[in-house]
Amino acid sequence: MTDYIIPVLTVGILVYASIKKVDVFKAFCEGASDGLKTCADILPALVLLIVCVGMFRASGAVEALTELLKPLCRAISFPPEAISLVILRPFSGSGAMAVYNEIASANGADSFAERVAATLIGSSETTFYTIAVYFSAVKAKKTRHATAAALTADCTAWIVCGMTVKLLMGE
Repeated sequence: MTDYIIPVLTVGILVYASIKKVDVFKAFCEGASDGLKTCADILPALVLLIVCVGMFRASGAVEALTELLKPLCRAISFPPEAISLVILRPFSGSGAMAVYNEIASANGADSFAERVAATLIGSSETTFYTIAVYFSAVKAKKTRHATAAALTADCTAWIVCGMTVKLLMGE
């Protein structure tokens, strides 16, 4: 069944367009043009974000923050191995995935740290990337409250995630 979804959808769109007498080629070109304009609008924010994440990782700040936060994480039963994931996830999905792979390789697939990291990867968002893309697309300038709300939700998720996985694993 799934092999036929795209062809059926394509034929359906073409039939609907012919009934409504829509120039499909012209509509497609207009949509592609709008998409390119949107890409051009959000590109500066994305370039800035990518450069900042690269500088942040290269500077050693991630490692320094990880060491600084280890006592706090132990106090709230959060695995210190996942701190670098918590730091990078709001900025970079691919960077967070690389950190997750390191955690899984170093600790094993069924370890507490790996399960917390897997849960974080699946349940958290690249907050700053999302804000940069969506707010740039609609040309919104004031992101202060959205950023604060998103980061508060991220912090809450990190704490609850660690406690939940610990309870489920029986540790």
